[in-house]
Amino acid sequence: MIHSTAIVHPGARLADDVEVGPYAVIGENVTIGSGTVIGPHSVVEGWTEIGCNNRIFQFASVGAIPQDLKFHGEKSFLRIGDRNTVREFVTIHLGTEDGGGETVIGNDNLFMAYSHVAHDCRVGNRAVLANCATLAGHVLVDDFAIIGGLVAVHQFTRIGCHTMISGGSMVNQDVAPYTIAQGDRAQTVGLNLVGLKRRGFSEEALRGIKQAYRLVFRSGLRLEEAIEKIAAEVETTPELDIFVSFLQESERGIAR
Repeated sequence: MIHSTAIVHPGARLADDVEVGPYAVIGENVTIGSGTVIGPHSVVEGWTEIGCNNRIFQFASVGAIPQDLKFHGEKSFLRIGDRNTVREFVTIHLGTEDGGGETVIGNDNLFMAYSHVAHDCRVGNRAVLANCATLAGHVLVDDFAIIGGLVAVHQFTRIGCHTMISGGSMVNQDVAPYTIAQGDRAQTVGLNLVGLKRRGFSEEALRGIKQAYRLVFRSGLRLEEAIEKIAAEVETTPELDIFVSFLQESERGIAR
């Protein structure tokens, strides 16, 4: 399952059925789980752990050292879950000591061509980074987020679950769950209702999310005032709790 022209370090740990294409390079400290396919001319290096049934396409670079001047060769990690797709020329980097020492990718994500995940990022499950989408260091991307082509996300920013960020946006503040954001600098322009309905959100949940959205983004209230009114006026649901908690925990401010 390993092409004769591939270079696999003897110290690398690959499951028996891992496929490695022509001229690929696998480093000493790499672990790759069952069913994963490593495409031709790709490089997987560093202290990198890759789970099962991932597909890494040609010319991808996975586990390289960070593009961070504060990195001085300390031991750090990249951990990738299962069933992720990493397309051509994608770059995903190790963590740094200042960022907790690891970059973490969950399951079932799609990284389209030329997208970039910098050091210490955390990407959840079933997220999509379209072509040339770029995450700076320490970015958090929650489940089911869709980040459009040519989007740039500022370091330490958080992208909430079930969000959609329009192509070409420059994101420098947190994007609240369930919303659509766009522009330079990105602002929230609506709710991702199509996506929420496709994912089976109940009418009760949608009703509460709509009410909360209007209070936060359309009422002119300060964020703290809007959160107080949500608590007083909107019937709580688990989905609404996620929305409110995100607002309360934001450190960079909400893209409004």
